[in-house]
Amino acid sequence: MSELPPIPQYQDLLDLLPLLTRVARHMAPDADTAGDLVQDTVLSLHQRLQDGPRIDRLRPYALAVLRNAARRARAQAAPTSELTESCAMTAPDAPARLACADLDRAIAGLPKDQAVLIRMVREGHDSPADLARMTGLPPGTVMSRLARARRRLRVQMEMTEGDTTASLWN
Repeated sequence: MSELPPIPQYQDLLDLLPLLTRVARHMAPDADTAGDLVQDTVLSLHQRLQDGPRIDRLRPYALAVLRNAARRARAQAAPTSELTESCAMTAPDAPARLACADLDRAIAGLPKDQAVLIRMVREGHDSPADLARMTGLPPGTVMSRLARARRRLRVQMEMTEGDTTASLWN
């Protein structure tokens, strides 16, 4: 095996490794990619130092080589696919927003005792026992007021007994 002739700027290149590694970590998305960038840069510099004339200012030259290696790596990244019609569109939320606004108006039209309970249910308090404890009303009263409120809301929102809330915006 033949030995390579010594490169005069070899030690200067070794001294630049910590700097190149730090800069590459800022340019790359992860440590592995940063390591690859540094390796490509050092390989390119080593080849240039062996084959070409002496580099007068090695530090800025090495940083330029690193920057170019990062650009090449980004350009060779996985190509993006063209958006298809199915993934370019999101479902419109306007119908749901309008239905919620209609429901808010319908709840505002309920008698106060029913509206308070329905709003509590809408906030997530759906247990009649919890509602009774929170309002101080008997559980039977809570259940009957909720039943009357739901019946009125169905009429105002033009829903049948079996309709779900999803039917409001379909």
